[in-house]
Amino acid sequence: MRGVAGVSIGLALAMAGLVVAQRHAAEPDMTAAARALLASLDADQRAKIRWSFDSEERFNWHFIPREREGLPLAAMNDRQRQAAFGLLRAGLSESGYRKVEAIRVLEGVLREIEKSARRDPERYFFTIFGEPGAAAWGWRYEGHHVAQNWTIVGGKATATTPAFLGTNPAEVQAGPHEGLRVLPAEEDLARALVASLTPAQRTRAVTSETAPPDILTGNSRRAGVIDRTGLSAEGMTGEQRQRLMRLIEEHASVQAPGLADQRLARVRKEPLADLLFAWAGPTAKAPGNGHYYRVQGRTFLIEYDNTQNDANHQHVVWRDFAGDFGADLLAEHYTRAPHDHGHDVALAHRAWPARAASGGGTGAAPQAAPGR
Repeated sequence: MRGVAGVSIGLALAMAGLVVAQRHAAEPDMTAAARALLASLDADQRAKIRWSFDSEERFNWHFIPREREGLPLAAMNDRQRQAAFGLLRAGLSESGYRKVEAIRVLEGVLREIEKSARRDPERYFFTIFGEPGAAAWGWRYEGHHVAQNWTIVGGKATATTPAFLGTNPAEVQAGPHEGLRVLPAEEDLARALVASLTPAQRTRAVTSETAPPDILTGNSRRAGVIDRTGLSAEGMTGEQRQRLMRLIEEHASVQAPGLADQRLARVRKEPLADLLFAWAGPTAKAPGNGHYYRVQGRTFLIEYDNTQNDANHQHVVWRDFAGDFGADLLAEHYTRAPHDHGHDVALAHRAWPARAASGGGTGAAPQAAPGR
């Protein structure tokens, strides 16, 4: 079934008979959870975890093992860790929370494989930007292979990107966790979509016989459209569109249910012709077959890469072209808000445009970094 030009994927999927599950859409109370975490900390800990909302540090994100600003789990007692995980649960779904915790488990696996103390499941950091409950504030949870960012504007609107997850190994090959795959659906659903394509569709979808060495947007402050190649949802059958939507839902469902619903509602408004699926590398699953895919619309980009460590090392990211770090929400808020909202809003209003413009994804592939 080919779609009509300009028809959104939501309408086309409804026409195809796909019943979209309705999730609870209540906004998670991250403000209360952040305040509870801050209340559990001593003065030195609060000095480490708190940054101003207009701080340059808010944009300093990465997914590699490195030194980070904020308060690590290693510096918390049991009560404080419980409060920190309460904040994390407010931002993520149950499945998303399980994924990020399993990624921490993989740090212990890497420590055994590499015999390296730099692999540390306790080196995951919480950072709070601004005052929880203010007109604009945000927070971050970050460590090796996890970089999750939230920006809350006006007490309700929440931006949730950049949002990165990764695994190394993608499938544990030996030891007590042998066979563990933390992000299996992110690969399997895409492979199922590729397998369903006709030869003619594959010529559009498979854009290169070789996968890039990593996600193309890297840790750029702003992500841009990579290119407009790939197979559009308009060129798919109804069943293939369902497969594509299930893949997108898997990526979106890391976030808390209400936030995932907001993401998916925007995706379903995308015209079919503008929603593109592209694959690079061999389509057959075999050891060493590095592969990459992306799903790209007018407003967002999902990238997946598995090439490092003999193609047993996944990197996955969701970017919003206008919404990373809440740029679009802040612009709308400051257009509508009175000028007497207070010091934090004024600071952020002045700081955002210049800082947002100073970054910018180029779309160029970064250099491979072994052992990320």
